[in-house]
Amino acid sequence: QVQLVESGGGLVQAGGSLRLSCAASGRVLPAIAWFRQAPGKEREFVAAIFWSGNGPYYGDSVKGRFTISRDNAKTTVYLQMNSLKPEDTAVYYCASGWAGARLEKEYNFWGQGTQVTVSS
Repeated sequence: QVQLVESGGGLVQAGGSLRLSCAASGRVLPAIAWFRQAPGKEREFVAAIFWSGNGPYYGDSVKGRFTISRDNAKTTVYLQMNSLKPEDTAVYYCASGWAGARLEKEYNFWGQGTQVTVSS
């Protein structure tokens, strides 16, 4: 089992920044990713990275604005979000899997999510 706990969400104005954290414990799988889901929309791939250092990989809508990084000693992954837009508003989920893929079905374990709200 893998336990994932996200933190760092909140309310921010457009153009601002937030940093999300995902603390992993248990039998951590090789890849870890961030997804997000806005109300009424499907879950969307945001970014992924391997604990080994391979990657990172980004979704097209966040490329150039978001940065995923990891701290292996803390088994924690971060998502630095800059130049936030109202359309970034969503619940952000951390997920653990084998392949580092962009599809949510490739991930075996999920955190509870953290809300990010960007006001215009």
